[in-house]
Amino acid sequence: MGEQKQLFSASLARDAVYKPGLRGFMEYRDLGIEGATHGQFRAHVIRIKREAAGNHDLHTTGLHQHLCDFQMVYVLKGWIKLVYEEHGEHTFHAGDCFLQPPGIVHNELECSDDVEVLEVYSPAVHQTVVVGKMPEAVAAH
Repeated sequence: MGEQKQLFSASLARDAVYKPGLRGFMEYRDLGIEGATHGQFRAHVIRIKREAAGNHDLHTTGLHQHLCDFQMVYVLKGWIKLVYEEHGEHTFHAGDCFLQPPGIVHNELECSDDVEVLEVYSPAVHQTVVVGKMPEAVAAH
């Protein structure tokens, strides 16, 4: 348990606001968890911007890693295909959930135009680092 008491927070669908975020072709709905946990966690829903739909060249993020302690993704709608160091390619569909271990090198390869995911990570603010190439361990598989 953290030192600061967590606050009650509710994010209602009828009041949902999507804003630009880390990826330019996506939009993000903050769920209010960062403020309620004093920065310990962030939770948001991510989806493709309407104007980016159909342009799959935009849908790749490039190899990167998140320097965080925890990152979980639950697919709400559509599908998303990623590649992970030491684990290869995976396509996740609505209802699938995956945990990305801290610092794992990965890349979003493609996704459906209607993809929506719930992402929860800790801490709320962390660094995302671009990686030049996949670590050698993957090439050996």
